[in-house]
Amino acid sequence: MTRVFLADSHLEVRSALRLLLFDLNMQVVGDAADWPTTLTQAAGTNPDMVVVDWDLIPTNASLLELRVTCPTAVVIVLISHLDARQQAALSAGADSFISKSETPDRVVERLRAAANIRL
Repeated sequence: MTRVFLADSHLEVRSALRLLLFDLNMQVVGDAADWPTTLTQAAGTNPDMVVVDWDLIPTNASLLELRVTCPTAVVIVLISHLDARQQAALSAGADSFISKSETPDRVVERLRAAANIRL
């Protein structure tokens, strides 16, 4: 079973993702509403995947910090707007990205594909 850590400042987004992941037989092992909590708690959950909102990452930080704490996890970045932020997310160390405007079916497809990146 794929172990997933969720990081988004909005409880409703985390709740919706939790339901989608449950339907995919993935286990949510933890969640956080801010970047410092993500960095301190994610590693202790030994996740296979970390789903993090791009807006949660401070401008003076990078996904490299997350990669150090969760070196084997696939990192998926949630992006609100499709534009240059996609490339920024990938170049900042993300394995993939998912737009928050995607349909639930498309989010499911992207999560399945991401789970297969390293598993």
